Amino acid sequence: MKYIVSIMFMLFSAICTKAQDVEMEKSSSGSGKSEGFFKKENLFTGGNLNLAFGNNVTVLGISPYLGYSINKYLDVAFAPTISYTSQRDIVYLDDKLRQTVYGPGAFVRVFPFKFVFAQAQYQFNLIRQKYILPRNTGLPNEKYKFDSHSLLVGGGYAQGRDEDNNSFFYISVMWDVANSKYSPYKDNLNRAIPIIWAGYNIALFQGRN
Repeated sequence: MKYIVSIMFMLFSAICTKAQDVEMEKSSSGSGKSEGFFKKENLFTGGNLNLAFGNNVTVLGISPYLGYSINKYLDVAFAPTISYTSQRDIVYLDDKLRQTVYGPGAFVRVFPFKFVFAQAQYQFNLIRQKYILPRNTGLPNEKYKFDSHSLLVGGGYAQGRDEDNNSFFYISVMWDVANSKYSPYKDNLNRAIPIIWAGYNIALFQGRN
């Protein structure tokens, strides 16, 4: 996991560095001098609640994030996630699966229009699972620990976002397109289920000198 977190950190740093270079070039070409390449007003935070329903499966989760706006079309962010999943009828009728998932992640949002975005998000999932067999089997419950990877893609709608305001409400729908057996975003037949995310994006320093 440390290796994956390191890769995400280096990727985020590289993107921010590139953005800084672009901003410095723009400032230099426009005024003959650089105004500094890191803009704190481009930082943002926020979080979302996610809710998913499928074939005998329910997912509830929360994902805070901290990010940087490369420009008015592109945002990147770190986004750790924690979620709870409940499934039933996995192997036997009336059996149950309870699992808690947490881990680091990162996303990219692209805004072709100020109120519409496409999003891709990678998540490394640490999974703690409890399998409850039907009472009539007489067998004890089972506990497992493992991990999986998810690549969530989809899009959404942003309300209140414009060039001078990076604080807005949003709602999105995502699907896990990674082929991971233990994905928390697949049903018991390993089919991707729609994930509904809703949250608020907060501009940290926008409008401050």
